[in-house]
Amino acid sequence: MSDHGHAPAEHDEGEQIGRTTSPMQTFSMGQVTTGLLVLAVGLAVVFGVPLLL
Repeated sequence: MSDHGHAPAEHDEGEQIGRTTSPMQTFSMGQVTTGLLVLAVGLAVVFGVPLLL
């Protein structure tokens, strides 16, 4: 394996990385409502349209 000149990233102990994972993030009821609406439309398209044809 060849080295392309990329040094490994080094961080100070006190420095925080700005990246978080989904379970750590909070979400609002508005986002929950939007997700449920998208789910309902998706299910209607996947199951409703074929039943009508």
